[in-house]
Amino acid sequence: MCKSVCTGQTSLIFLMNSDETNQQRQLDELAEQNGLAIIVVDENSSELSESNNNSMCRILYNSEEFAPKCAEFCGKAHYWATETKKPVEYKCYAGLNCMAVQMKNGKSVAIVGRVFLKAEDYRRATERVVSGDWKQFPAGGFFENALLSGTPENVTKLAREVQELELETPNLEYDGEIREISASEVPKIEEQTAASETETPKTVIANPKLTEWRSLFGSLLSLDYKDACFSIARFIEQRYEVSGVAWLEKRENNLAIIHADGETKNREMQLSIAADDERLLCALKREMPLELRERRSADDVTEARTIRLFPVAIGGEVQSALIVIGEFKNENTKRQIAKFCRSIASQLEILRLRERLLQRSLVERAVRKFNESLKTIDSEDFWLHLINASAELMRAERSSLLVFDEKSDAFTVRAATGIKADYIKSESKNLGFRVAKNVLNANKAVVVADVDKIGLQSAPKDWQYKSNSFISYPISIGTRKIGVLNLTDKADGNSYDASDIKLLDAVMPSLAVMIDRADLKLQAGKFKQLSVTDALTGLLNRRYLEERLTEEIKRSNRHGFPMSFLMIDVDRFKSYNDSFGHIEGDNALQIVGICLKETLRGADVAARYGGEEFSILLPQTSSAEAEVLAERVRERVEMTDFPNRQVTVSIGIASYSLSLNSPKDLISAADKALYEAKRNGKNTVRIYENMTR
Repeated sequence: MCKSVCTGQTSLIFLMNSDETNQQRQLDELAEQNGLAIIVVDENSSELSESNNNSMCRILYNSEEFAPKCAEFCGKAHYWATETKKPVEYKCYAGLNCMAVQMKNGKSVAIVGRVFLKAEDYRRATERVVSGDWKQFPAGGFFENALLSGTPENVTKLAREVQELELETPNLEYDGEIREISASEVPKIEEQTAASETETPKTVIANPKLTEWRSLFGSLLSLDYKDACFSIARFIEQRYEVSGVAWLEKRENNLAIIHADGETKNREMQLSIAADDERLLCALKREMPLELRERRSADDVTEARTIRLFPVAIGGEVQSALIVIGEFKNENTKRQIAKFCRSIASQLEILRLRERLLQRSLVERAVRKFNESLKTIDSEDFWLHLINASAELMRAERSSLLVFDEKSDAFTVRAATGIKADYIKSESKNLGFRVAKNVLNANKAVVVADVDKIGLQSAPKDWQYKSNSFISYPISIGTRKIGVLNLTDKADGNSYDASDIKLLDAVMPSLAVMIDRADLKLQAGKFKQLSVTDALTGLLNRRYLEERLTEEIKRSNRHGFPMSFLMIDVDRFKSYNDSFGHIEGDNALQIVGICLKETLRGADVAARYGGEEFSILLPQTSSAEAEVLAERVRERVEMTDFPNRQVTVSIGIASYSLSLNSPKDLISAADKALYEAKRNGKNTVRIYENMTR
């Protein structure tokens, strides 16, 4: 068997004898069964073997930038374990938990784990890949084998098992040859060696069940997330011949059924259980299902079913669950399925992450395109352009925008597109009474796959809807109710689902601002307009901005969207006022306001924060993108002709993160970055995150 040890840009290639090959297989099996990594290193911290290594570790260790940080942890594992003569637990800078144990041979040390034990550590890692210092790495490869489903007990147990193995240090002088090769040659040599090993046929008695499980595991990462969930449910249904299965997903904090087969599909089943229910968490620890007995009404003569929930958890948090209905031959079957659910948790989370990153990429592209289309809207055809842009984004053949008037407690059709659009515009009696009124009052979007299945009164036949699926989305800013966007007749004939709501979540902030501004001008009157507008610059005021900032932070908390905030200060403004007077000072502030309006995108919210300070809210914008926009603003002001002398601005940037997740913290961070910009010569841009590194 061929084995390689990385030594910088080259690798040492050596051959392992049959005993060493068996040892490697033993380590591989232990690592695979426990869903953890096992890395054996020598006194030089060179890897002698690796089993089920975390893909993150492999990439970071071979990165010129991050290898030194890896060396501070796993690079010292051999020293720690041999010095203390005891197992050593540690968490590396990437958030991975490990345990280093000295092997029986006294020469080598095993690093066991390389696993996330807390969900927040894993989420922090994904954030670093999406918009942080790891974004240089492709997410697919980075999380290809991210280990997520371990527990402290599992790591400790496996470390003890590995410590007791009689492992020999691989003989690097075996076959009389050691040579250095480039890293690119390693896969080819290993492939050749593996091929030679298979030339001598061996009789192997395979465990059919284990073969089936491995076949499923091997195929999961080639599927998308939903198909993987369906495959798992189907596998359990067929393997154990149960009467019904269903797959549940975490929605906020509740588990909701997204797929059902067999008896669970043929008979309606309502289930209400929280993902953090103590009974479910207890079942997770015991590696057994939570068993529930179905309730029956007095006149229901059918037999009550026993429903078994097998939780699927990452870092101790239940993300999904498998429902199984049917009788088992013995308790061991339940334990097998529970262990199976623990084993597939990591792969499912990797697929979930891939889907989320792909969805985020698609959303960001759609939002950019949508915001670009909003720039072309003028006052004359504002409403028609707005509704057409929304319909195109959501691939809806029919859409309508209902604006709510609080005084009359009624809706007005501002725009409609598609078949019967003119009829809808002329309809005023009971407009919005079926859905829109309830959606706006609850301030929660509704997505319906089939209106006939929810007991909702059907629309009049002469409205000629092609589909029973629709979305009704509330538009509001803070406590102010603006209206409802309705979309139906999806162009591809499919039903709308939760992913469509996520797309609307991304664009609705900019849509709400534009609708609010237009509607205020149209019918709200001067007094309401003045309440959210700065009289001098025509920008929005601080009160409005802080309200929007709160909404955007909630959205980022809920969906993980990036968001940035800018604080801007006019440099040496006091001397400008003192030299040229307050009237000229006000004129300069007005010109700065114009620069902001003409530089920013449709979704961005610019406001006068107070005095000579301005602020800008940048939805769906990472720190790097915010820096580009801030530089654009700074350059625009610097290049603008002011009546008396050149005017410049300093800008501080802060971006939403796990530690900056409240309006107060975000404003304070941007203010500190602004102070740093002023302190470093003015007319410059500073990022808060860069200051704290």
